[in-house]
Amino acid sequence: MSPVQYKIALCQLQVTPDKDGNIAHARARIEAAAAAGAKLVVLPEIWNCPYAMGTLPSYAEDIDGGGSPSVSMLSEVAAARKITVVGGSIPERSSGQLFNTCCVIGPDGQIKAKHRKLHLFGIDIPGDITFRESDTFTAGQELTVVDTDMGRIGIGICHDIRFPELAMLYRSRGAHLICYPSAFNMSTGKLLWDLMQKSRAVDNQLFAATCSPARDTNSHSEYMIWGHSSLIGPFGEVLAAAGHEEATVIGEIDLSLIEAVRYNM
Repeated sequence: MSPVQYKIALCQLQVTPDKDGNIAHARARIEAAAAAGAKLVVLPEIWNCPYAMGTLPSYAEDIDGGGSPSVSMLSEVAAARKITVVGGSIPERSSGQLFNTCCVIGPDGQIKAKHRKLHLFGIDIPGDITFRESDTFTAGQELTVVDTDMGRIGIGICHDIRFPELAMLYRSRGAHLICYPSAFNMSTGKLLWDLMQKSRAVDNQLFAATCSPARDTNSHSEYMIWGHSSLIGPFGEVLAAAGHEEATVIGEIDLSLIEAVRYNM
């Protein structure tokens, strides 16, 4: 039986070009979150390497074939700490294609679900930013609703949050929480980050959690990260939030709030 209340941690990680270092650092942050009482830990979108389309293929891992040091680490720490991990996303190589993929790991260390990003991000603002994920990634085809020890959750990755129909389907399938590992940029982050996550939570009267990498203010990357990982309640209230720097924020999910909101409204 799922708990009525539990702690969720959002690990907003600083990412470097050192993949092994990123994996070790993520392990340490997950360990610390578990020690602080978190039963569900969420990582950012593309946390094991920089979010740069030109270099992403060199970091890609074969998850299904067992050649994934990133997912192996998540499995080890989830089993050791008896927690559930929403493993952000990593570049996945499969059948000659690249996917932006999130694995959900249970407290037994097994992969409970795998979500491949459905909606690939593209933006072209003259004089500001031009960026197309579809130049590198292939879009996923499946919705992801997974039963965990914490209850039923839905998974989306970044641009998936822009599509209210996806969240509505997750609500209709019994999800109390949607986790969106994300990496909004400075342009869309300022305009849409708060609006999108609050909209998905309020529209469907459930919890929404976003987890971003930290912003690297010294980076010369084509893609500067917004940050501001957040936990939003079913009334649109901000229950926990980070700034743009590296941080782990822990919030509490109280399922009775969903019952109250749906009864009262």
